Amino acid sequence: MHITVAGLGVSGSSAARALAGLGARVTVVDGGDGDKQRAAAAELEEWAATGSASGTGGTGHRAGITVRLGDGDTLPDGTDLVVTSPGWKPTSPLFTAAAAAGVDVVGDVEIAWRLRGPDAAAWLGVTGTNGKTTTVRMLASILEAEGLHTMAVGNIGTPIIDVVLGQGKDGARPYDVLAVELSSYQLHWAPSLRAHSAAVLNLAPDHLDWHGSMQAYAADKGRIYEGNTVACVYNVADKATEELVRAADVEEGCRAIGFTLGTPGPSQLGVVEGLLVDRAFVENRQKQAQELAEVADIAPGSGTPAPHNIANALAAAALARAFGVRPAAVRDGLRAFHPDAHRIQHIADVDGVTYIDDSKATNTHAAEASLAAYEHIVWIAGGLAKGATFDELVQKSAARLRGVVLIGADRALIREALARHAPEVPVVDLDRTDTGAMSQAVREATRLAEPGDTVLLAPACASMDMFVNYNKRGDAFADAVRELTARDH
Repeated sequence: MHITVAGLGVSGSSAARALAGLGARVTVVDGGDGDKQRAAAAELEEWAATGSASGTGGTGHRAGITVRLGDGDTLPDGTDLVVTSPGWKPTSPLFTAAAAAGVDVVGDVEIAWRLRGPDAAAWLGVTGTNGKTTTVRMLASILEAEGLHTMAVGNIGTPIIDVVLGQGKDGARPYDVLAVELSSYQLHWAPSLRAHSAAVLNLAPDHLDWHGSMQAYAADKGRIYEGNTVACVYNVADKATEELVRAADVEEGCRAIGFTLGTPGPSQLGVVEGLLVDRAFVENRQKQAQELAEVADIAPGSGTPAPHNIANALAAAALARAFGVRPAAVRDGLRAFHPDAHRIQHIADVDGVTYIDDSKATNTHAAEASLAAYEHIVWIAGGLAKGATFDELVQKSAARLRGVVLIGADRALIREALARHAPEVPVVDLDRTDTGAMSQAVREATRLAEPGDTVLLAPACASMDMFVNYNKRGDAFADAVRELTARDH
């Protein structure tokens, strides 16, 4: 086949190698023509020229890859299939041309699903507006505690196509099950995906410029439930996720399993007196509940877990239990799990004030969950709003705010929402967007804070106006806190 791969990023390059390694003739197209794209193109073409059998696929075929830079709109002649990277919008001219030519467009997740072997590992899928990566990593930790050979893959950073084609190669032990993080983009382009079990953690407006509407965004998230065989896991507190389960076409016998921060009903997992309990995967759901773990087992040593991380743990536990994992492995897996940096990360306690880095809170939904975790907060917020509004977030959080420090290009939107809904809260508006603004923000937040308060970086915005990514923004916050401690102590 002649396959056109759209995009020269991580997933595009991975798909190109995999498909060429299986004997396809591959053309990679990318609208960019900068140093980064040229370097990636040279690496791909060198791989193809050597006929490497060590790359993805590993079949020894003399791979054929052509890279076309500076033109991502024109469909190459003779294309039989287009494989897109997740970020390419459905309205892209390349896809319009493909549709006119009767050529299917799919994503790398779809290709990975189609290329699974007869004894392929089961997929446990996770999606949602927020919490996907944490939940998938919790799930993988629980599965490992059960003694299963597993891996966290997909949108988490490891291309799933690499893992699927590499399973059991060169004497490696095949995977028993995969914990798969899936974005709405990936689900949009994966029509054949049929998971063993899957969860939608939550739904809030995000990426609407890509999907076109909230309804379309939700529908793409809901694709993760299609064809599930054992369990569709939903958030009891988020009715939209339950509606997606109701709308899904699943295998006979597949069950709807809810998770809740309250006392669980039958076919639910929840919390009772500081315990995570299961009333879904027990013999008598009406009268029995199985203790799985203590709330304190969730990332022990990192302080009291935030409510949304308890919810993430319950979702991960539900998927693991759907796969037959024992209660003890849920406990052991949660104890072994350590959150990634910049996700409710405790940085330091200084003079009775706690400093928390949640730079990963890049939208209002994530920031709301973060703000709900603390009683008295000096909030550092701002960045690129991506079209978001902040009135609802400020209304819900106003009673917790001791003060606010605003940074970034779209800080005025948050300042205006604060003026409308929390006019009594002191606000420091830093009129600068250089990276050094974070040091000043931390100093100003420290000035506003009192013993017992939490200084919380939960920007509710993207970082690219000031930083390369949210990781660099979080690093700058942590560095500023350490400067503070070094100066004062």
